[in-house]
Amino acid sequence: MVERLDAPQPTFFLPRLGEIPDEEEDKAKDGKLITTRFGPAGSEFPKIPAVVFGAASFSAFYNDDDHISGVTPLRATRLALRYGIHAFDTSPYYGPSEIILGNALKALENEFPRSSYQIFTKCGRFGNTRDAFDYTPEGVRASIQRSLQRLHTTYLDTVYVHDVELIAELKAPKTLGDHRSALGAEARVYGLGEGQEAIVYGNGDREVLSAISELRRQQEAGVVKQVGISGYPLPTLLRLAILVKNTAPYKPLDVVMSYCHLTLQNRTLLDFKATFEERAGVRQVISASPLSMGLLTPAPPAWHPASDNVKEAVKAAVQLCAKTSIESGGAGLPKLALEYAFQKAREVEIPTVVGLSTLENVHENARIWYEVDKLGLGESEGWKKRVQAVTNVFVEEDGGLLDYSWETPKFHSE
Repeated sequence: MVERLDAPQPTFFLPRLGEIPDEEEDKAKDGKLITTRFGPAGSEFPKIPAVVFGAASFSAFYNDDDHISGVTPLRATRLALRYGIHAFDTSPYYGPSEIILGNALKALENEFPRSSYQIFTKCGRFGNTRDAFDYTPEGVRASIQRSLQRLHTTYLDTVYVHDVELIAELKAPKTLGDHRSALGAEARVYGLGEGQEAIVYGNGDREVLSAISELRRQQEAGVVKQVGISGYPLPTLLRLAILVKNTAPYKPLDVVMSYCHLTLQNRTLLDFKATFEERAGVRQVISASPLSMGLLTPAPPAWHPASDNVKEAVKAAVQLCAKTSIESGGAGLPKLALEYAFQKAREVEIPTVVGLSTLENVHENARIWYEVDKLGLGESEGWKKRVQAVTNVFVEEDGGLLDYSWETPKFHSE
């Protein structure tokens, strides 16, 4: 359940650290530490680990109450830190995620002091209705103060304005499909043409700019280190990033994060990355959800916003990977999808936010990163053939669903 800013805050009891299991499975495997960091050379900001712990897993989106309120979140957090996953992504929108994560990090402070990791959180979104968004200066400040308390910290490494596409003005010829034409022939209808950089298309854009302005004030005060926006549709994120750069005080965003756009089914972040950096001046682009919020698994969550034809294509990909696994020892779809996302992110130096729920999840992600980063998995011809086979499924299904973005969900009625 998402807690509104004025709602009483839930509490979660943790046993004393000495009473929480710390067994062999709680230790990082020798030689599998994630040491790779991404970020521009000479930046005043620290580089970001190649793998970022996605703490949306500490919510009802992905786990039940027993899991969230138990000790597994702390153990997964501790194991991730031991592996070198020293960055965490959360949000007020993810129910108790900030609280669960903050309690875990506080309990672990002797082993991992605050200076040893980065916290990325968000502001502005607290639910699924229009009135559950608050981009006002007062709302942004209140959200940051609550996040500081929940996370037991005096500063936040990055704060994004959350899901900006739901508030910003819609400037696009279509709301689903392949949007790469926004970088070329259809740039103007997406608001991305030359001369359109500083155009504010309506009150929604003004709300986004207002939230960014307040984050800048918090940045000047040292409470927030980096300012960014997050959301799904790449053309909208790009348009807003360019608008921020071309609006007083003409300072580019530090970070932009998009989810589900560097996956086996949709790779378009690779096409947009350079434009974010060159036209919008964004210092770091981040990818989230390499499994497309659970879509690229045998059992996608019921709430997933992908269209039925995309879900059917995924079923075909799951079946293909299962058959390949039996015949030649290849990976199932989730593992192959994670391998692919890590490989591509490594090539272009994009940190990847991955949802982690259990010790097994953490070990598996560390193992896959090791295979990609140290063992050269992406150079294997057999691996390339398996990737191509799944890619072909999305190319061939229903007129072509590779690089197809689904429609952003609308606001819920009251």
